Amino acid sequence: MTRRVSVTGLLALVLRRLSRRPLRTGLTLGGIALAMFLYTMVDAMRAGVREATEAGPDDRTLVVYRENRWCPFTSRLPQWYLDRIEGIDGVVSATPMAIRVSNCRASLDVVTFRGVPVESFLANPPTGFTLLAGETTAFRGRGDAALVGEPLAARRGLRVGDRFEAAGISVVVAGIFASDEPQDRNAAYVPLAFLQESATRGSTGGEVTQFNVVVDSSDRLEAVAAEIDRLFEHEVHPTSTRPERAFVARAARDIVALVGFASLLGWAALGAVFGLVANAMVLAMQDRVRDHAVMRTLGFTGGVLTLLAAAEGLLLGLVGGALGASAAWMVLTVGRFSLTVEGANLELASDPAIALTGIGIAIAVGVVAGLVPGLQSARGEIVANLRTT
Repeated sequence: MTRRVSVTGLLALVLRRLSRRPLRTGLTLGGIALAMFLYTMVDAMRAGVREATEAGPDDRTLVVYRENRWCPFTSRLPQWYLDRIEGIDGVVSATPMAIRVSNCRASLDVVTFRGVPVESFLANPPTGFTLLAGETTAFRGRGDAALVGEPLAARRGLRVGDRFEAAGISVVVAGIFASDEPQDRNAAYVPLAFLQESATRGSTGGEVTQFNVVVDSSDRLEAVAAEIDRLFEHEVHPTSTRPERAFVARAARDIVALVGFASLLGWAALGAVFGLVANAMVLAMQDRVRDHAVMRTLGFTGGVLTLLAAAEGLLLGLVGGALGASAAWMVLTVGRFSLTVEGANLELASDPAIALTGIGIAIAVGVVAGLVPGLQSARGEIVANLRTT
């Protein structure tokens, strides 16, 4: 007589089987959680690199930098280049920008000050710019005011009205903003003249770090970039112009290579999950050889036994994956980490979809790892298995 098992009965049986070896189950879950924590963190790094460096069809921004210069400290361009850049066919707008960073080397906690003309910045803010706290009148009203990206404000515990100092620059938080652009979220925008004077210890400015140029069409990025560089190639300060995301990819090339290597660790973590679940299931099947033989004599089919093994793998993958991926998501959400090098920012994504993807992968790996030993156990000879000690 063939027996049928309900979903609730199947779940109860799986839980009972797992609870018979609590130490083994706990170690397996801990290993899966640790591996999925690593995988989710690596996936968040990959997502951050993609967002910051992969160009999209709507990208129309160029970065004009000093040729053969890398760190913002060394890139100096005359501000009068602005008029000539704006006169180039295809240029919609150009923004002179002075940049000061607290650390030019790769670091997880870098403050980036971006000096911009106040009125033009407020008239043409970055994509998705939303003021979350404070007022723009305060930004207009005082020279040392700053609009701070929300992740930077959260990481430093800043509120409107607070004064903070970094890289030798002391400013007052006039507002906190959100932005769709990864290069803006961890920056503090200040008046251009203020940053120029701070950099030259009170003397007049006239020099900027770069120009951000918006082009009328993404199809003309390369042509306009070549025209800008041709225009200044014989000047004392020649330029090197790239699309913004290509500029970030070049500045952060070492981090991009490191994240590429870290991807191997992510795949290794998935392999570890598979190995842990498979090992736990093989040991479990060996312990239950006689149990399975008895169940088959009572009418449980090989398919039911295989389903039980797959359900065990699913439950291990679900619980362990949820623990590891959720812990990684919480760390990313609370920490708001970003990798910054040479003024280019790569933010570790804290998207819940990354954690959910990790949990789904852990479940799939758990099911596959449980099927193989389950099939082997279900096909064994009943009489021989009953004699097993």
